[in-house]
Amino acid sequence: MTSTTARDHCHLPDESEIERCMQEAIQEARNGLEEGGVPIGSVLVREGKIIGRGHNRRIQFGDPTAHGEIDCLRAAGRQKTYKDTIMYSTLMPCAMCAGAAIQFGIPIVIAGEDRTFESSRHLMENAGIKVIDLNLDECYEMLQTFAKRSPSLWNEDIGVDS
Repeated sequence: MTSTTARDHCHLPDESEIERCMQEAIQEARNGLEEGGVPIGSVLVREGKIIGRGHNRRIQFGDPTAHGEIDCLRAAGRQKTYKDTIMYSTLMPCAMCAGAAIQFGIPIVIAGEDRTFESSRHLMENAGIKVIDLNLDECYEMLQTFAKRSPSLWNEDIGVDS
């Protein structure tokens, strides 16, 4: 049995597709913010088509596991395989969301930014996931503004006691 890499099942999209899909994830983050939640959004894409979208709904649902990536996976529903999908998230995934990407074999994760808190980038890379950080100021500033306005909610979201 030979090992496989992300490139065996899923090809990196071109810049215009990355931008389009990340803008959809950003809109999801805005939707979460409008609902009074943490502004983190995610989309799951197969062959350029969004098959799932979601945003952080921990506050709205009172559910500590309702992070944006998890909400997105729930919306996508059961898939025969995830090996041909790409997950986009406005923030580099935390350990729980990185674990879901690893568990389901999502080969590529594209994040809007990785500056807001220490993520689980290395966990995903060590598991063979191709990780791309777009380092977008728009994503960073949205979270920074939220964290300044609602520090206790932000700290709760990332598991830090305030």
